[in-house]
Amino acid sequence: MKILVLNCGSSSIKYQLINMANNAELLAKGLLERVGLKDSELKHQSKGKDKYYLIQDVPNHEVGIDLILKVLLDQDYGVIASVNDILAVGHRVAHGGEKFSASALITSEVKKNIEDVIELAPLHNPANLNGIVSMEKLMPNVPQVAVFDTAYHQSIPQHAYMYALPYELYENDKIRRYGFHGTSHKFVFETACDALFMRRDNIRAITCHLGNGASICAIKNGKSVDTSMGLTPVEGLVMGTRTGDLDLGALLYIMKKKELDLEAANNLINKKSGVLGISGISSDMRDIETAAWKEGNKRADLALEMYNYRIKKYIGAYAAAMGGVELIVFTGGVGENGPETREAICKGLEFLGVAFDAEKNTGLRGKLDMISKHDSKVKVMVVPTNEELVIAHDTLRIVSHKDENEEI
Repeated sequence: MKILVLNCGSSSIKYQLINMANNAELLAKGLLERVGLKDSELKHQSKGKDKYYLIQDVPNHEVGIDLILKVLLDQDYGVIASVNDILAVGHRVAHGGEKFSASALITSEVKKNIEDVIELAPLHNPANLNGIVSMEKLMPNVPQVAVFDTAYHQSIPQHAYMYALPYELYENDKIRRYGFHGTSHKFVFETACDALFMRRDNIRAITCHLGNGASICAIKNGKSVDTSMGLTPVEGLVMGTRTGDLDLGALLYIMKKKELDLEAANNLINKKSGVLGISGISSDMRDIETAAWKEGNKRADLALEMYNYRIKKYIGAYAAAMGGVELIVFTGGVGENGPETREAICKGLEFLGVAFDAEKNTGLRGKLDMISKHDSKVKVMVVPTNEELVIAHDTLRIVSHKDENEEI
């Protein structure tokens, strides 16, 4: 029962091959970059074998996926004897709009629905769809499943997902909060609950997915009730290169003063802002921490303070919105590997019931563990995310019911 998980970006393909029949064993993983550009790069690693690195031109996703399948079949670097060993393919799809509140078996109708919301995710959904169509050509008899980043947040109530715009913009154009990172928020919440023997359906939790892209989710009784990202991934926290929350009037003022067109404005808020824009150094928190702590760079220090403050503010807001919180979870590249960031955020949360354990937190990187004291009213955990595993589980569950031809 081997599941191939694909995450197709505009110029990249991330993949994992997981054996679900053997305790979700990771058989192989890799990343193909520069798809559509000259000198594409493939980095591949199979369990128990040497790393494989290849540079060659990959003009499109179909050629890229075909190359990945050939490497998986390779006698020296692969892990399967035939493509028939692959039971199904699970795809990460960025945006499902309001149509999908759960993962779905891919059919002609599902593909059309993904295409219909391309305008809501113009950078991601076309690439996701390309991966689906390419796999249909390469392995036409293998079932495929779409797992949507937005699906977990479809439980958010209307008063939380609506924007205070003319209602017709929601009715006619579906302008609303959708949220992202749903697969990650769901996974780390459930993993933390299981580790602490907490009931998922009777708890208030706040999950913090902190990386170059970052979001926070309020979870009440197992369901997402609010999240920081909105119609697009720009809203919410300060991120690597994204602004996060921004006065729209400020953006209009900048566009007029600097004579920016829509493309330039989009580039400003998505690629030139965040901690990169504040520090002027990097979008990588490690570079900014080095500049702030070892070089005394004041702008880098400001970027760190802004980053941490926004997260803390959202935690407080979501605790208020839910009437309290029993569990806070950190995940993502920064959340899992940044003990200094976690400590800066948790300091001052004693009023919520957080008794932070600085000693346990120090040096903890990339491992599941609790970083609050044993008697802390609010438990604080670090949980490494594994979105690919969630996709694989959903894919297996859905293809096992595919004859019912329904969303699960």
